Amino acid sequence: MTERFRTFSAFWPHYLREHAEPRTRALHYVGTSLTVIVLIAAALTATLSLLWLVPLLGYGFAWGAHAFVERNKPATFTYPLWSLAADFRMWGLWLSGRLEPHLRDAGLPK
Repeated sequence: MTERFRTFSAFWPHYLREHAEPRTRALHYVGTSLTVIVLIAAALTATLSLLWLVPLLGYGFAWGAHAFVERNKPATFTYPLWSLAADFRMWGLWLSGRLEPHLRDAGLPK
């Protein structure tokens, strides 16, 4: 049986290791960025019908990356809320140029 994480800080390095391939992270960034754009567009235009795109874009790119690039099971299936939080944390750290030290701490190359 795999380890059960009891805290987000213990889960975070595991999450990064599950996203070891740069292409996996890149596909997550695309999906998360498109999700944020759709959420903003829906809010600005009051077009709620756009919201169906949120899970399609967010999970579609991520699950595709895990299936075809990383070839592992998405953390979403075991830790849905922590996985969502970690995805936005990874995206924010990437956008701000501060992800590299976290990857190193998790034992990954840049």
